[in-house]
Amino acid sequence: MRSTYIWATTIAVFLGVWLLSGQINSAPPVIDPSIAEKNRTKEEIGSDSVPTRVRAERIRAVEKVRYANIRGKTQNKRTVNAKAEIVGRVVERRVERGDAVTRDAVLCELSIEDRQTALVESQELVSQARIDYQGALRLKAKGFNSDSAIAAAKARLASAAAQLKRRQLDVEKILIRAPFAGVVEDVHVEIGDYVNPGQGCATIVDLNPMLMVGRVSEKDVLDLSLGELAIGNLADGRTVQGPVTFVGQQSDTQTRTYAVEIQLDNTDRTLRSGITAEIKIPVERVLAQKISPALFALDDRGDIGVRILDANNIVHFHNVDIISEDSEGVWVTGLPNETAVITVGQEMVVAGERVDPDFRGRLSNAVAQSLSSGA
Repeated sequence: MRSTYIWATTIAVFLGVWLLSGQINSAPPVIDPSIAEKNRTKEEIGSDSVPTRVRAERIRAVEKVRYANIRGKTQNKRTVNAKAEIVGRVVERRVERGDAVTRDAVLCELSIEDRQTALVESQELVSQARIDYQGALRLKAKGFNSDSAIAAAKARLASAAAQLKRRQLDVEKILIRAPFAGVVEDVHVEIGDYVNPGQGCATIVDLNPMLMVGRVSEKDVLDLSLGELAIGNLADGRTVQGPVTFVGQQSDTQTRTYAVEIQLDNTDRTLRSGITAEIKIPVERVLAQKISPALFALDDRGDIGVRILDANNIVHFHNVDIISEDSEGVWVTGLPNETAVITVGQEMVVAGERVDPDFRGRLSNAVAQSLSSGA
């Protein structure tokens, strides 16, 4: 019995020592600070640290035109293959490839064959039918002819006149003419060829006016207006402009884009069909600022933006949209109308940080020039 008590007492002593050691070595409980305490701590730390030195520039927004930029090409308005309407042998071809022709100019001439003889025959038949009809009228006036005989004579005269008209058209159709003024792009027959109805003589292209065609996205199509003056930068270095004359109402099933046509004056016929063009169509007027693309940064979503300062020199990140660009910089929207953009040291600061800015001039040269020119 005594040994049992001794072991129990020993175990109780060890348990008491173990519990007391836990209370002595344990740290006091940690209480999460409130949001206000966290903010005060942050402000105290921020006030104790030295603000980062950056260079900033004050810029002001100016009115700028936003363009829908699309890729397209020039395209002649009409292309027609002038074809024969009757059978015959080609006796003359009056044009060559590249010739400029006027409307109704003769392209090819077919053999007349017996068409002239048939025309003369029809003319005589009309003369005979007219005499018969007039004689029938005189007899009726004297009471020697019936209404039926008069109607029959009149019908014969009408039939002969219709036959004469067909013969005249056959003679006219030996000349294949240009349907409109243009340029001969290709010829399809030679002298001596025998052609059938529907066989081509020459292809005529209409070069004035010239069209500039492209396809615009469904995002921009609602902002387009007929008559807006579009600008095209051609692959050969020329710049052309003309009004928007057509905006498609039905999208392409694969690309979800809409057809757009711009009409260009080509009186001198210096524009050729099929030249690649970068087309800019105005869609709206916005307030924008010009900045250097070197100032761009990316947010967590991968969208571009710039770092700016507020009145208390606190850094803020603003997303921007690029509307145009040139050799001096890019025009962007999304910033306050008057703002201070960090130009040097922006990669060393983060949003919410207080900085010590050095402003060098009120406005950038690019913006100052734009303001003075009213761009």
